[in-house]
Amino acid sequence: MKVEIWSDIACPWCYVGKARFEKALEAFPHRDQVEVVHRSFELDPGRAKGDVQTVISMLTKKYGMSEAQAEAGEDNLGAQAAAEGLSYRTRGRDHGSTFDMHRLLHFAKDQGRQDELIQILYKANFAEERSLFAEGEERLVELAVEAGLDADGARKVLADPTAYADDVRADEREAAQLGANGVPFFVLDRKYGVSGAQPAEVFAQALTQAWGERSPLQLIDQGDADACGPDGCAVPQH
Repeated sequence: MKVEIWSDIACPWCYVGKARFEKALEAFPHRDQVEVVHRSFELDPGRAKGDVQTVISMLTKKYGMSEAQAEAGEDNLGAQAAAEGLSYRTRGRDHGSTFDMHRLLHFAKDQGRQDELIQILYKANFAEERSLFAEGEERLVELAVEAGLDADGARKVLADPTAYADDVRADEREAAQLGANGVPFFVLDRKYGVSGAQPAEVFAQALTQAWGERSPLQLIDQGDADACGPDGCAVPQH
């Protein structure tokens, strides 16, 4: 079974939702047969590279809330993250473009290290004091290496603005086609969608339902035909 997760590194509910989903997946009896793929979604696709501001400032300007309201929201998110065993800095974080991070995640997917990289990026953004946005490409290279990727390969991707750009845009178009206007958005076997950072119990129910309703193989029987099996190949007797 395949589970696709549309998310953004700048999305706190994606950070929390991933932890809740993984809690459900860990308890799922068929977890070893579930493939998880992370898809790209930018919450702020029009933001220019290098345009960095504090999270509190971004929230007040983008959503018209007061600074006190923005801080209260961050405190609530911190509590939600803590309940999942996640570290979350409620003050001092910043916000910027995640496009290069999504390009790196596609590179990591090709190298079989996508889940490792996305978790490291989440931790760097939500839990660590160093900025994920203000330190430039070498910070991303450092994190890519931590995820098991080649430093020169990561630098090459970041130096070429076209590298994996089409893959990111294709994911975002597909999200729109599927009706996802927010993240996290989970798609199970292209049959069921789960929107938002639902409780682990909801993800467990979705996994069980999707697994149970997988389409069985439909055989087209045209009568007995020669074939090979565990006991060898039958040889027609004349």
